[in-house]
Amino acid sequence: MLTDALKDEIRQAYSRLMDSKQLTPRWGQRQMIAEIANALGRIPGPGAPSSDAPAVCVIEAGTGTGKTIAYAVTAIPMAQALDKRLVVATATIALQEQFVYKDLPDIRHHSGLDFTFALAKGRRRYVCLSKLDRLLMDNQGESGMLDLQPEGMAAATSDEAIPIYNAMIDALGRGQWDGDRDNWPDNVAEGVWYPVTTDHAQCTGRRCPNISQCSFFRARDELQNADIIVTNHDLVLADLALGGGAILAPPEDSIYVFDEGHHLPDKALSHFSSFCRLHTTAAWLQDAKKALAQGAALLATLDALERPLQLLPAQLDEAVSSLQAAEQLVAGLFEHVDLDGARDDPQIRFEHGVVPPDLLSLAQTLASQFQNISGVFARMEAALEAALDDEFSNLAKSDIETWHINVGGMLGRSEGAQALWEAYAQDPEQEAAPMARWITMLTAGGQYGFDLRCSPILAQDILQDNLWTRAAGVVITSATITALNSFERFILHSGSPRDACYKQVASPFDYSNAVFAVPAMDCEPGDAQAHTDAIVATLPDILQPDEGSLVLFSSRRQMLDVHEGLAATLGERILLQGDYSKQEILRRHRERVDEGDGSIIFGLASFAEGVDLPGDYCRHVVIAKIPFAVPDSPLEAALAEWVEAQGRNPFMEISVPDAALRLVQAAGRLLRTESDTGRVTLLDRRVISRRYGRAILESLPPFRLELAR
Repeated sequence: MLTDALKDEIRQAYSRLMDSKQLTPRWGQRQMIAEIANALGRIPGPGAPSSDAPAVCVIEAGTGTGKTIAYAVTAIPMAQALDKRLVVATATIALQEQFVYKDLPDIRHHSGLDFTFALAKGRRRYVCLSKLDRLLMDNQGESGMLDLQPEGMAAATSDEAIPIYNAMIDALGRGQWDGDRDNWPDNVAEGVWYPVTTDHAQCTGRRCPNISQCSFFRARDELQNADIIVTNHDLVLADLALGGGAILAPPEDSIYVFDEGHHLPDKALSHFSSFCRLHTTAAWLQDAKKALAQGAALLATLDALERPLQLLPAQLDEAVSSLQAAEQLVAGLFEHVDLDGARDDPQIRFEHGVVPPDLLSLAQTLASQFQNISGVFARMEAALEAALDDEFSNLAKSDIETWHINVGGMLGRSEGAQALWEAYAQDPEQEAAPMARWITMLTAGGQYGFDLRCSPILAQDILQDNLWTRAAGVVITSATITALNSFERFILHSGSPRDACYKQVASPFDYSNAVFAVPAMDCEPGDAQAHTDAIVATLPDILQPDEGSLVLFSSRRQMLDVHEGLAATLGERILLQGDYSKQEILRRHRERVDEGDGSIIFGLASFAEGVDLPGDYCRHVVIAKIPFAVPDSPLEAALAEWVEAQGRNPFMEISVPDAALRLVQAAGRLLRTESDTGRVTLLDRRVISRRYGRAILESLPPFRLELAR
């Protein structure tokens, strides 16, 4: 429903904003506005028949386009006119806070648009006052709460945690803190923070005695009347995984904008994957049995809990026995793995997702056992919730609340294990695209055990069922969505509708101000040692002593070897990823450049995206090699295997487009403003010598090329 009046409102909002801020309208912004308006115009107005074409728009807009202004001045009035909630999702919390605290107030002030907005975060970003109270009681041995930390998370010691908890309760009482982790003045270790947060299963919601002071519900109440909800991809996907409308507005009543939307398929896979660590799962089941035995006399005073308490001990014992059998079976699978030759924790990936018959049979047993256990925990949780509403309950409210938290935590852990074993018990022949299934033997850092994982290899079915067919409208935008100048890679991974609107918008930057160079080298990355030696020999010659430079590696091993090889010549100027946090490295780098000194960052993939070093902070980006995916990634390997089984070429269809996209992202660290200049140097001659190299070069922005023959 794109009326003439609505078109005029969008045009006027954009013009007012440009005039008020004394900005020059950009052609790329105008293109984005038109594409988004036309796509969302497919959303039918009240009482109108639905459109055959989806209200989905996928826009790649180059760096400097001004994407935020373009989608905001278009989507805000359209959502208001259609009586829909606008949900803007960014890839990170930092980006969402910039949008809330800087961009939206600025747009509202200058555009003349009248709208309200609120920031949405998940429960785990807020302190749970009930758990905080109980953990402070626990310091006196009185809380009765179970330790249900996520697998792999190191628990904090009492000496480390209690002073912080006391400071938190004091700050809450004084009104100096709102319970939001991001507003706490200091960094809080994960092992300290996690125990004082809650999730959907453990939260008693409106029944909680602390509901009037609950930080999460206060924040969520602000969402009810907001025109715009700002959040991140993870929270949108968590809401969709719960069926939609559990945290945010229902998808049918929402228009979604996914900024940095190229992350969406991978984020979706992580939300719909499952895992189970055998040793720790057996341990928490045994701990749960002990805790329930200790609390049985108390809990049995609730009639509804008597039967579950009778059933659980035997069910828990049976699951522990099956897990121990699984551990022995899995250990046998690793007898044929070269453990000495493995650099990291060794893995076994099941080809085509097919689990061996013995493990398949055991998975079916465990799936059934955890289904039964989850069912009993769910009945217990429901009974405890009912008891909270019962004024004549035999149990004290504080005891009911404590056990609701405990049982909710057990239910969440049980459902997680159930999901893994159900996924392992499936017949791959019944799956449209196979699941990746793999097992990791944990050996690093004194850990022991086996970690079983299962994940879809493509997010297309997930997003088709939960997003594309349900949302009122969807806008996907990012500086890097296409690969090899095509949207096919994104369509394959995300399942976005082929009849959606797809558009590439060029960056306004003048790429003729920058050079993309491939120097002469007598080796290729296939000879790892020779390539590393060549990088060590080349970097001192091409890095200027007074410049800010960024050197990007695909391999941590190679990064460390090159760093060691340059210790005597460039060592003092290098800031190595891993020596400090990412933010600290960037701070030190900027400080050095501001003082007129040269500085070189050595980084991996996390520095190839989302790093903003304009002007003198980065005049040279060096890329060690074409960033092909790590060959032993279980997901990448399973996807390639599936493509090959269909008679297609996984290298040309998957590996090359993925690498081209990553190379564009890495090269994009150079020009961050319209006045920036500099060089990108690729130390990999395959871009010239191999057949696929020309396609990769043609997918880059229009740099001036210097290719040594």
